This record gives sequence, structure tokens and C-alpha cells, in this order.
Amino acid sequence: MRASTHDLGFRERSRRLRTWGVVLLSAAGALWLWLAVLLFTSYSIEGYQRQTDCSAPFDRHRVVYDGLCATGERDWPVAVTLLAASLPFALAGTALVTAGVVSVRMSEHGIELERLREQDRTA
Repeated sequence: MRASTHDLGFRERSRRLRTWGVVLLSAAGALWLWLAVLLFTSYSIEGYQRQTDCSAPFDRHRVVYDGLCATGERDWPVAVTLLAASLPFALAGTALVTAGVVSVRMSEHGIELERLREQDRTA
């Protein structure tokens, strides 16, 4: 009876780990989505007495309207910071999801082995 209670608690903790991993992976995904918006959408630059529309940094049919777009590219430190900030979330999330899933599977495997041993003893 105690082993069953302990196993249920173990599975619950493992599922909680997996849930936290999914939350962290979702946060990393949100940062990647923000990065994609920065890299694949057009933008405008406020210049001297006028506003210049520029195409996205990763546009296949990129058009540079004047030198202002070429020199005033999107703020690359922001894009690199987003990518760098997403890495810890992605790594921790992956580790937590993996640990949670493997723990539940190992628990189920252990219970199945115990059940088979009981069958062998009674047979």
C-alpha cells in the first residue's frame, strides 16, 4: 500500500516537472515568435523630415529604397538578445519535459514488471 502511494506521488511530481517544462518551452517559443516578427516584417525609419519604409531583413524580394534603410537596419542587438534569452528557457524546458516523461514511463515500467513477477510467483 505504501509503495502504491509513493508511486502515485512520484508520478504526480513527474507530471508537474513535465508541465513546467512545457511552460518554459512555450516561453521560448514566444521569444522565437517575437524574433520572427522582427526578422520577417517590414518596418519604417524616421529620417530627417521624412519617414522611409524598409523591407524586412530576411525578405526574398528585398528592396532598398535609399541609403537610410541600408544603414538603419532593424536593431540587431534586440534580435540577438531575444535569441540568447530564449536558449535557457528552451534548454531547461527540454530537460524538464524529458525528465518528467521518462520518470512516468519508468514508473509504469516498474509497476508492469512487478505485476509480471507476481503472476510468475502465483503460476
